[in-house]
Amino acid sequence: MFNILAGKDTNYTGKFKWGITTSTGFLPQENKEYFNKELSLVDWLRQYSKEDQTESFIRGWLGRMLFSGEESLKKCNVLSGGEKVRCMFAKLMLESPNVLVLEDPTNHLDLESITALNEGMTSYKGNILFSSHDAELLETVANRIISFEKDGTIIDKMISYEEFLDSKE
Repeated sequence: MFNILAGKDTNYTGKFKWGITTSTGFLPQENKEYFNKELSLVDWLRQYSKEDQTESFIRGWLGRMLFSGEESLKKCNVLSGGEKVRCMFAKLMLESPNVLVLEDPTNHLDLESITALNEGMTSYKGNILFSSHDAELLETVANRIISFEKDGTIIDKMISYEEFLDSKE
C-alpha cells in the first residue's frame, strides 16, 4: 500500500489522489535503490537539497544524523542498514514534506535513534502514515489505527494502539 501512496507501484486497481497542497516524503522499508551510486554522503545528500548546495550546509544535516568529520565522505553504497535509514531521514528533512509515509521506520536503528525518531514523529506538525512492529512507537505516536484484517475487512478508528488492542479482545 505504501508503495502505491508513494507512486512507486502503479499496478493496482482503484484510485487515490493527494490534495493540491500535499507534499509527500517516503521512507521505504527497502532502500537499496537510493544507494547504488559511488557518491560520498555529502554528494548523495546534496542531490536532495533544494535550498542550499554548499558543503557546509550539507555537512550540517549529516551531522544531525551523527555523520561527522570524515564519515561524511564515506561512499553511500557501503553504508550499514542503520546508516542508510539515517541518511533517508536527512533526505526527508531536507525535502520538508507535509505528509510522511514511513514503512517500518525503526528497522536497522539502535535504541537511541529509535527514541529520537519517536520524539521527532510526536512533534511533527504534518501527517504521518506509518507501519511498524515497534509497539512503543505505535502506542506513543499513532492516534488513528487502520488495520487490514485477514478476512478482508478494514478497521479504521481514531484511537490509540493500546485502545485498539483492547477493543480486539
